Amino acid sequence: MAKKAIVWLAVFAGLAVASIALVQTSTSQAATSSVSAAASSTAAKIACVGAAVNAREQAIGAAMTTYTVAVNASYSTRAAALQQAYAQTTSKGVKAAVKTAWSAFKISMQSARKAWQTSRNASWASFRKAAAACKAPVGVSDSGNSGLEASGQ
Repeated sequence: MAKKAIVWLAVFAGLAVASIALVQTSTSQAATSSVSAAASSTAAKIACVGAAVNAREQAIGAAMTTYTVAVNASYSTRAAALQQAYAQTTSKGVKAAVKTAWSAFKISMQSARKAWQTSRNASWASFRKAAAACKAPVGVSDSGNSGLEASGQ
């Protein structure tokens, strides 16, 4: 009788150990698949922020190109206007033409700067909105570096 009890105890103990192992395996697999799903979800969120960064950089690059073209045009126009100013034969004519050339240059530079700043700010605002929609983990975005952007001289 004692032998039968020991055998049954051994069988029950074996079944208990096997069921615990089975539960641990299925729990471990569920946790692994949950972590895997979270990782792929995080990867998608990071990729989303990456796409937002790419769109921002493309827009900023185009805006900077427009700005530099406008600045170069301002300098070229000023150079031509000053060349014409110094072609005048009277000091009164030179003075008036120089004043007009510099005034036009100032207005042109202000316009270029304003357009650049408006485009830059719009690019960053659009990026912040798109990055927020991605719901990426904290620290993934580079918004903290926006102060390093050229402000326009």
